[in-house]
Amino acid sequence: MRRKGEVSAAAIDHGWPHQVVLPARTCERGGYNEIHEFCRDLTLCSRGHALYHDGQWFHVYCFKEVADVQKFMERFGGEKFDPAGRARPRHQLGEVEERQ
Repeated sequence: MRRKGEVSAAAIDHGWPHQVVLPARTCERGGYNEIHEFCRDLTLCSRGHALYHDGQWFHVYCFKEVADVQKFMERFGGEKFDPAGRARPRHQLGEVEERQ
């Protein structure tokens, strides 16, 4: 359920169409702060989403600019995520690159 004033999933997909998926474990042990500090000057949406695939949770980071996705992926790895895949119950993820 969406709270009043919260950006909807459709609005995120429309306004921040360039999306990257990372394993949720990337956010552990200070990873969350590191990611959000890095993204401070990028076009990261304030709201992302998560998905569960093959027994593992993933976080999806959404950007307005494709150049920001490239910067993000150079730093943290990950895989591009097609927001159209969210409409399908079983979005197929390929191999997710590990953070180096």
